[in-house]
Amino acid sequence: MTKEPILDVAHLAHVEIHSPKVEASVAFFKDIMGMSVAHREGKSVYMRAYEDHYHNTLIITENEEAGLGHLALRATSPQALERRVAAIEEMGCGIGWIDGDIGHGPAYQFHSPDGHKVEIFWDVEYYKAPEEEKTPLLNRPQRRPNYGVPVRRLDHINLLAKETNKNVEFYEEALGFKVRERILAEDDSDIAAWLSVSNLVHDIAIMGDALGEEGRLHHICYWYGFPQHLSDVADLLIERGYEIEAGPGKHGVTQACFLYVVEPGGNRVELFGDPGYQIFDPDWKTVEWKGKDLEKAIIWHGSNLPQEFFEYGTPVKRKTPVKNS
Repeated sequence: MTKEPILDVAHLAHVEIHSPKVEASVAFFKDIMGMSVAHREGKSVYMRAYEDHYHNTLIITENEEAGLGHLALRATSPQALERRVAAIEEMGCGIGWIDGDIGHGPAYQFHSPDGHKVEIFWDVEYYKAPEEEKTPLLNRPQRRPNYGVPVRRLDHINLLAKETNKNVEFYEEALGFKVRERILAEDDSDIAAWLSVSNLVHDIAIMGDALGEEGRLHHICYWYGFPQHLSDVADLLIERGYEIEAGPGKHGVTQACFLYVVEPGGNRVELFGDPGYQIFDPDWKTVEWKGKDLEKAIIWHGSNLPQEFFEYGTPVKRKTPVKNS
């Protein structure tokens, strides 16, 4: 018998990353990715892409080492928030309530099995553009920036986990995420899984940590919508001395056009050239990649990913990355 779906989480709302070089990180997201600063407070800078409807989708916080501060989910209603909090508390994963942050109201914080900090909330602040940033395109929150190669919106986050299956099951059972695609080992355990609560192929991806560490970040991702922009931003990156880790290319999993680069603070950033595909089928059957199919799962076309792609995550534990500055 099919389980009743949990429809209490709407989407990924924002991410916080740590950076030991906050101003260099902010400059990267602004000058390369065309994002804007929405607010500064304390050791944190709040940023947004021009088609993000909320006040901010990225928080960069000063810290001795790079990594994930937290990821934030928006509930589908105040009642949905209460249901998810009750379920998480019953699982014993809760941290507790915070009054809120810049851009959103009260939020409940908890840990995933791997130790990633997550928060969920309902009340949000929608972005209100100042007069000089308004656009006559009424369904866009602000006008398109005329600097960098502007990304349009936050897309997803990819987490590294010591125990992939345990973390995948947590997001399914506690929050209602659905596994859209997965890469399986010979014993049918998850090597990696792509999960969503929206029509996207993934709001969150979970990959096994090749170094056996816990609580690390693999990458955050912003979306362009046009593959040509990956070529445009590649030119911008190379001419300004950044090293592109991989791409442009296309994944078999998710069908997405990609480019990967490590920002100056040390965190990996993926740029999506298109959305891959979207899912509208309520009875979607998980796509499983295994054995001979794996050759095309990671790279559909383009150069192979370097070994560092599978081993490097933040905080850095055993390997030292090539840092851009």
